[in-house]
Amino acid sequence: MSKSIVSRRKFIRNTAIAGAGFSIVPSYTVSGLGHKAPSDKLNIVGVGVGGKGHANLLAMGSENIIGLCDVDWKYSDNCFKAFPKARKFYDWRRMFDDLGDSMDAVMVATADHTHAIIAAKALSMGKHVYCQKPLTHSVYESRLLTNLAAKHRVATQMGNQGNSGIGVRTVCEWIWNGEIGEIKEAHSWTNRPIWPQGLQRPTKIMTPPDTLNWDLFVGSAPMRPFNEIYTPWNWRGWWDFGTGAFGDMACHVMDPVYQALKLGYPDTISGSSTLLNTESAPQAEKVKFVFPARENMKKVKMPAVNVHWYDGGLLPERPDLLPDGESLLNDGMGGCLFEGSKDTLICDTGGFNPRLLSGRKPEVKPYLRRIPGAVGYVDGPHEQDWIRACKESQENRVEGTSNFAYAGPFNEMVLLGVLAIRLQGLNKTLKWDGKNMRFTNISSNETLRVVTSDDFSVEDGHPHFDTKYTTLNALETASGYIKHEYRGEWDLEG
Repeated sequence: MSKSIVSRRKFIRNTAIAGAGFSIVPSYTVSGLGHKAPSDKLNIVGVGVGGKGHANLLAMGSENIIGLCDVDWKYSDNCFKAFPKARKFYDWRRMFDDLGDSMDAVMVATADHTHAIIAAKALSMGKHVYCQKPLTHSVYESRLLTNLAAKHRVATQMGNQGNSGIGVRTVCEWIWNGEIGEIKEAHSWTNRPIWPQGLQRPTKIMTPPDTLNWDLFVGSAPMRPFNEIYTPWNWRGWWDFGTGAFGDMACHVMDPVYQALKLGYPDTISGSSTLLNTESAPQAEKVKFVFPARENMKKVKMPAVNVHWYDGGLLPERPDLLPDGESLLNDGMGGCLFEGSKDTLICDTGGFNPRLLSGRKPEVKPYLRRIPGAVGYVDGPHEQDWIRACKESQENRVEGTSNFAYAGPFNEMVLLGVLAIRLQGLNKTLKWDGKNMRFTNISSNETLRVVTSDDFSVEDGHPHFDTKYTTLNALETASGYIKHEYRGEWDLEG
């Protein structure tokens, strides 16, 4: 590896130095920051362009797409064809070395476990960043990106496109106007996963195709033999690479709850699920967050609230006033329910189609900023609002609403839901110290028993169960989930 390609370990150490007062600002500017491209267009590079990243870049097609990076060139071929003038790379570090002086902004849509290092490097270089959800793979990484974005004052956006929609703004306006009263219970749900979960590690070792750089895909995660079940797309269900249905969908579905109720750090979390193992997220989950009271608003109080999550086909109890025949999966993906002291509000994924179960239609004058075209759950408006913010000066910038100052803390909450599931074997409600990113009721001598494999067979007409477990130190395991250890050259600690 060339000396110009820094290890993740050294990079994070250098990032800390940058955070202490050193920043890199390009010498040419588009309305205040970045390289000035022809026609005042941004020069954008994409990392992870075979799946969702392709759609994101098409939505950014008003700008100059100058670089494309993916570890799987077969999967990314359609994106390469869509932007034939862009330079192609396997390794994002080499792309940053070669194009760093000319790029203004970076789109990140890799597997979850590599979001943070790519986004953090881009931020430290003074580049604008659009990063897919979940923003990061760990709570610590999320806090890091939040702080880096604040330090370098670039335009950022997490890829939960419903955040730019009219629906979530309507939900906020109704709730803040006191239309449903005080809210002490809220529910969010999704029908995901629609990819494999609850799996054991495959035993068959395969040879990666020539078009896939397996080492770069694994990146900071522990190395494992290649198997076609991991990628493309299926990586979401594997703990080392993804965050399961909760991490994938809660950034969409819970966004109205987090925004409208002005949530911060929860006091406690607890979770349960179908069979949990060390390798893969379970097939279905429930999580409960308890948040303390927040500062009251002018027209409504913000008391302590319980926030519930359901996935994998699990749903909250059906509200009495929900019309017969109406599904809680009205849009086929998920939804939210706010139980107020005056009324109950229900909406689809991302806050779309809000309505009161009483049938009353609130007469609240819209006042939150509306983003042109953001009337459905589509790509385009969310990305273009970020591009607008990129082109505005630091002093006069109107941030996209899913900028990292918002998305970072929100993503921390989402990842705590993932941890509630992974730590459910402790059989307790976990107490969370958000400021210091630690659980306060896990002791150093506690152990956590987790399934490693679960096999079943029928022999001579009789069932045979063979379940194996590993026993882990609970505090060390929880700390590792909050702040990961990283492989080899990618190590965080320097």
